[in-house]
Amino acid sequence: MSKNLIALSLFFLSSVYGFSQQTAAFTNDLVDYNKAIELYNNNQFLAAQTLFSKVKQSTDQKTIEGDCAYYIANSAVRLNQQDADQLMEAFVEDYPTSIKRNDAYINVANYYFENGKYAHARKWFDKVDESSLSRGEMEKYNFNNGYAYFKSKRYNEAKKYFNRVSASQKYGSQAKYYLGYIAYEGDDYEQANQQFEEIKGDERYAEDLSYYQADMNFKLGNFQKAIDLGKEQYDSSNPRERSELSKIIGESYFNLGQYAKAIPYLKEYKGKRGKWNNTDYYQLGYAYYKQGDYQSAINEFNKIIDGSNSVAQNAYYHLAESYLKLDQKQQALNAFKNASEMDFSEEIKEDAFLNYAKLSYEIGNSYQSAPQVLLSFIETYPDNKNNEALKNLLIDSYITSKNYQAAMELLENNKAFENKLAYQKVAFFRGVELYNNGKYSEAKNMFNKSLQEPRDATYTARATYWKSESDYQLSNFGEALIGYKQYLQLPEAAATPEYDNARYNLAYTNFKLKNYNKAITNFKGYLESASANGARKQDAYLRLADSYFVTSQYWPAMENYNKAIELGATDEDYAAFQKAISYGFVDRIEQKIEGLQNFLRTYVKSVYRDDALYELGNTYVSQNKNNEALRTYDNLIQNVPKSIYKPRALMKKALILDNTGKSNEALAIFKQVAKEYPSTPEAVQAVSSAKIIYIDQGNVDQYANWVNTLDYISVEDSELDDATYQAAEQPYLENKISQAISRFEAYLKDFPNGKHALNAHFYLGQLYFAETGKEKAIPHYEYVVSREQNEFTEPALARISELYLGKNNYEKALSYLKRLETAANSPQNIIFAQTNSMKASYELKQYAEAVNYAERVLQNSKIDNSIKSDAQVIIARSAMKTNDEAKAKQAYAEVGKIATGELAAEALYYDAYFKRKEGDFKASNESVQRLAKDYPGYKLYGAKGLLLMAKNFYDLNDAYQATYILDSLIKNFSEYTEVVNEAKAELARIKAAEAKTNASVETEEN
Repeated sequence: MSKNLIALSLFFLSSVYGFSQQTAAFTNDLVDYNKAIELYNNNQFLAAQTLFSKVKQSTDQKTIEGDCAYYIANSAVRLNQQDADQLMEAFVEDYPTSIKRNDAYINVANYYFENGKYAHARKWFDKVDESSLSRGEMEKYNFNNGYAYFKSKRYNEAKKYFNRVSASQKYGSQAKYYLGYIAYEGDDYEQANQQFEEIKGDERYAEDLSYYQADMNFKLGNFQKAIDLGKEQYDSSNPRERSELSKIIGESYFNLGQYAKAIPYLKEYKGKRGKWNNTDYYQLGYAYYKQGDYQSAINEFNKIIDGSNSVAQNAYYHLAESYLKLDQKQQALNAFKNASEMDFSEEIKEDAFLNYAKLSYEIGNSYQSAPQVLLSFIETYPDNKNNEALKNLLIDSYITSKNYQAAMELLENNKAFENKLAYQKVAFFRGVELYNNGKYSEAKNMFNKSLQEPRDATYTARATYWKSESDYQLSNFGEALIGYKQYLQLPEAAATPEYDNARYNLAYTNFKLKNYNKAITNFKGYLESASANGARKQDAYLRLADSYFVTSQYWPAMENYNKAIELGATDEDYAAFQKAISYGFVDRIEQKIEGLQNFLRTYVKSVYRDDALYELGNTYVSQNKNNEALRTYDNLIQNVPKSIYKPRALMKKALILDNTGKSNEALAIFKQVAKEYPSTPEAVQAVSSAKIIYIDQGNVDQYANWVNTLDYISVEDSELDDATYQAAEQPYLENKISQAISRFEAYLKDFPNGKHALNAHFYLGQLYFAETGKEKAIPHYEYVVSREQNEFTEPALARISELYLGKNNYEKALSYLKRLETAANSPQNIIFAQTNSMKASYELKQYAEAVNYAERVLQNSKIDNSIKSDAQVIIARSAMKTNDEAKAKQAYAEVGKIATGELAAEALYYDAYFKRKEGDFKASNESVQRLAKDYPGYKLYGAKGLLLMAKNFYDLNDAYQATYILDSLIKNFSEYTEVVNEAKAELARIKAAEAKTNASVETEEN
């Protein structure tokens, strides 16, 4: 064989061998590839992916490799593997010429589409080459891509693709449905209706189409058609659709004014996500309102919270009217106020304001006074036809709200409100108010103003009377007398409430003027009248008796003292004492002694006990019954040791001893008086009497040595001491204030321990107290009260207590008040000490002590109602501080019966507070309304009352009232931080609760 043939043969053999090897490998890959395809088609994507990866790695066929990459990526997509997108991107990049490139895009996009991953699908739809798609593939591509955009709410892009298949046999109906829905969502109801009409026979969309067409007709104002379409589908719809259809049908009936038909459908509406909004509540509430079912209307309207649009303004106005229909005026006032504060409808705003103003006058207003509301309306709407009537209400409201000062300012400074009759009345009431506040000069001025406009004879008479009362309090007794006489001569006087006391007051004025005979006539005249009763009748007998007594008519005096005793007068002990001493003036000494002895047995705790003992001792002396006199004086000295009569009794005792030869015993007593009662007249007399005994005994040196131990006695300067003091006392008696002050100060500088130092200090204290320099009075009163009991101790203790109370130095005040209580002879000072001790103890947080003093005050039958209410309030406040609410409730109830002014407002607030605690929310609110009506000037209790009212309303299921009141409280009472903070917390709590069912309620969270 030739070499060439051999070479050719070898080449052929080797080629055949190599081809055989490649064919075998290719066949192998093809088998695995086909197997992988089979697994892929059977949805065994993981196994297929593994086998495709093996083939891809082993094959050297570019086509097979690319196909493997394609299927690997597709399997990753279907297996939701994290690197699926990357694998597909790699396939497209690595095999740009693969015929499966477009298939990859469309298949992946459709896969994501079918699994509801529309955003992923759109990403791959965007990569598809539309020109390479078949007609069938193109329709599917357009519909799926359009739907993917639709689901992403990209309606403009969706419309483009849906429009491409709107004529498709397969996708046309669906595309038209979605095109209709897009038009519906875009409020293009004509286009939507056109699309829906074309697929009306398609059962797949029948339910939705009925709803959409009903809703579209509703929105187009075709309410009856909306009702008809909604009813067609109503019974067969699912719960969610039935809720929406209920709203469409109900609101359509509402807009047609067919409220009775609207109500059942409006009620069936479940709201968005289970919540209604303010408009939903308004429509149902208004439907009830138009049917005259006002309570049901209220139940819906009052769920509208935080409303701030025209719907809310309308709702609040009709809510107010509904409240009025049911006579719930406080609730109506709040709703009218709310509607009047909104600007959406000027007509509603003005009418709501008018009703708010009228109700403020009628029932009171806690937010602002009724006069302020009325005046504000008149100024805001000067052309309102109701203004003339409102002007009269305005003036009257000042009177009913007791804001007389503001009324006077209005009547005197605003010509538009000129009303002479009203001026007369307001001036009168303002005068009474000032009188009750102890401002008698200002009160008199007001009564004069009232008398300058004598329009109503009744008020002329009353002003005449009260002007006389003011004069009496100012000690202008002559003018008071004239006034009382004028009053009694007026024909209208008998019909006035003051008439019953006029003759009594006239008698008292004569008594003060020392016209005792006229006083007797008038006291007798009063006692013979039908109006004489009670404490005033008892007092009239006493003063009648006193008038007889001072005119030396002792038998009629005793007769009237007896009548006072028989009536059980509060000053029965005084009457008994006066009766006893009267016997002495008619030479019935034994009866006088018997009367005084009987007095001492009967009135063991009387403040006149020391007077009786001293008088009895003196009577025994006059009868030369020295032993009985000494025993009586000793009784006074030992048993009433703080009596002002003690130094006098000691002196009387000493004089008896001296006159009966017991000069040494007398001397000891004189020296005792001189030591224990320095600078008093008794001490000076004691020194003089002792001097006589020393001289009689020849012990002048002992006298001189003893006198030198007394720093208030200087033998050499005694006359100068007297002269200097008298020079100061004279201008004091003549009411020359500044001269008296300078001379008393000079006296004390020259004679700091002089015989008259006690008097000088007391008078200086009085002078400074009466002037502006009250602080300067303190050291002088302190000097007086630091000495032994004397005639000035009691008034000085009262004054210094008052001064420290004025400085809010309660500890210091309390120390003096306690001394005053035990030292006082005057019932008035005892009451002063006890009442102020209870107040000081309360301020010092000594609540048990405060209650103890208050209860002692209440045991005194002579106190008036103002003091009783003060005592009850201290008990109530202390009980509240110690969490004894049962005791506080009882005490506040007593306060409420008798108190006036701020204490009455406090009692009424707590009446509401305790009723709320007992769960009686309506009664609690009624008390708050009374508080607003009767005591509008006390803003703190007004604010606290509103807070109670808000809580009450919420517990009565009226969320609107609760939230509106709290909002108003927060806006109008910022000065009361504690109350406002509690209101804010309560408002947040209520809103959080209401937001669970009302989508319109805004809370801090949303």
